[in-house]
Amino acid sequence: MNKWKVYGLILFFALIIIFFIPFKETVAFHYEDTRNLLAYLSVEEEDTFQINYTHSIHLTEVIETYELSNKQIKQIELSYDTFAVGMPSGPEGDEVFERENGRYIISNMNRTFPFIDLSIGQVVANHRAVYMGKEYELKTFIKPGTWVRISYETMNLFQLLRGVKMNEG
Repeated sequence: MNKWKVYGLILFFALIIIFFIPFKETVAFHYEDTRNLLAYLSVEEEDTFQINYTHSIHLTEVIETYELSNKQIKQIELSYDTFAVGMPSGPEGDEVFERENGRYIISNMNRTFPFIDLSIGQVVANHRAVYMGKEYELKTFIKPGTWVRISYETMNLFQLLRGVKMNEG
């Protein structure tokens, strides 16, 4: 075998590794329950992010805070303005319930999910992902009304090239 064939094989396997070995941690937004990647946030293990939105019934701001670990999304805090429809009236288990600056806050939450399903608001909700202090309007990256499945996953280059990167990280 000549050296050019060896170099070619090395290059071929290097490209396979580069394109198909998962290496990048992401919060991925897939179309419904498919593998069709719409957008993603580049993140790190143990990071937190938020989903902020205006509640469609009582029209007040809701902030859900999540932590990423072990390929799971763990809700760690919920902040809201009113006990209206769809909002909890208090903590569960070891959760802590406080009122701070006019907002109700449930912290010390430990609700773990393999994914979160969300319908991107068409009119009122204005869903936003907040990561490292920067806010990303989901309707900028995903058509309003679309049902998305949000998951924490490690992606390869081939997968990353199929979605829209929302952040700089």
